[in-house]
Amino acid sequence: MIVFWLVLTILFIIFATAKLKWHPFLVLILSAFLVALFYQVPLNTVAKTISDGFGGILGYIGLVIVFGTIIGLILEKTGAAIVMAESVINVLGPRFPTLTMSIVGAVVSVPVFCDSGYIILNSLKESLAERLHVSSVSMSIALATGLYATHTFVPPTPGPIAAAGNLGLESNLGLVIMVGVVVTAVAVLAGWWWSNRFLNATPDNINATDAQAATLPEGIKTRDDYSKLPSATMAFLPIIVPIILICLSSVANFPSAPFGSGMLAEVLIFIGNPLTALLIGLFLSFLLIDSEQKTQQISDSISQGLVVAAPILLITGAGGAFGAMLKVTPIGDYLGSTLSALGLGIFMPFIVSAALKTAQGSTTVALVTTSAMVAPLLNQIGLDSELGRVFCVMAIGAGAMTISHANDSFFWIVSQFSRMSVAQAYKAHSMATGIQGVTSIVFIWLLTLVFI
Repeated sequence: MIVFWLVLTILFIIFATAKLKWHPFLVLILSAFLVALFYQVPLNTVAKTISDGFGGILGYIGLVIVFGTIIGLILEKTGAAIVMAESVINVLGPRFPTLTMSIVGAVVSVPVFCDSGYIILNSLKESLAERLHVSSVSMSIALATGLYATHTFVPPTPGPIAAAGNLGLESNLGLVIMVGVVVTAVAVLAGWWWSNRFLNATPDNINATDAQAATLPEGIKTRDDYSKLPSATMAFLPIIVPIILICLSSVANFPSAPFGSGMLAEVLIFIGNPLTALLIGLFLSFLLIDSEQKTQQISDSISQGLVVAAPILLITGAGGAFGAMLKVTPIGDYLGSTLSALGLGIFMPFIVSAALKTAQGSTTVALVTTSAMVAPLLNQIGLDSELGRVFCVMAIGAGAMTISHANDSFFWIVSQFSRMSVAQAYKAHSMATGIQGVTSIVFIWLLTLVFI
């Protein structure tokens, strides 16, 4: 019955989010109460366990998510994301257009959500495809898979941050970033390989142009909407500086103490703390706002960022509450011994995450929910080390990109703005995300064989 109740809870999450369209925040909170009921958790501890789990994950990760979201919003609103994309194109040149488009997506999606990133870069992608005489379908898939890769693997994107927090890596995001970049490279190459199968394809949905206006979120700008754009240096600073600082802090924390144990190491650890590093990035992003009402625009950007971050924070906190409730039940010990006997290891979080993603459509929900479920099982499946936890985040991310189809908003953004029919989008985009996920988990498994 132990496994039956967990399966029933998972089915409830899938049914409530995918079929009933309930908000994931409410579903995860209700799931925490269901777990308490199913496993007969003492009633006098239920409310405290849920509250502590909710607040515990947000106590640290919450501000990091907020700062990262505001930075991404400012990069999007000021045109800095477009400058970043054009800079990558200028460096790589037109020799490998689809690979260039994949790398552009991977770079831009670090600070900007993949949905917004695709819309922002759509006109740039179309003009590049026309100029280089490359199929726009192929370029669309290259861009979409590039955006998708960093969206699921590399902080400060909220999903990977939340998963890292649930698995106890909130103070070592630098290691998550470094490993995430390596795994992202493999996912990008997999998506690029699939995109090249459509070099001779043409979009088959002539009605999609009219549908773009309905798909376009309010406030999203394109290349032609900007009269003035920031320099490449200023565009990259708000995201590159925090990532470098976070990585340096992780290096300074290595047992070998490469920076010693004096003032230098202490300073690097302080400014490389994700909270401090992203706060520095936030102030650097303010420099991109160039207008006479700069103070007001900064205030408006913060307000809009808080609105965008709020649902992510609620889902993340609810995931923490759900995970906290699972930890006080016997499910961890039972499943751990069972899964150890099956030898699934790193494939277990991938399978759970892929099932959740495919069933309900949200990558962030799949990342948060799976990481909360897996946290009590880390020791039993052999991933309780620091690096093991990082690989677990990567495995969950690989599952969370498998597969993007009709219940995923990103699927509709890609299909409508690329003028693809649903059938063509399934063949091109959905298959690409499936290939990315499977290729990534195989690569992550090979990494575990070497390093764990």
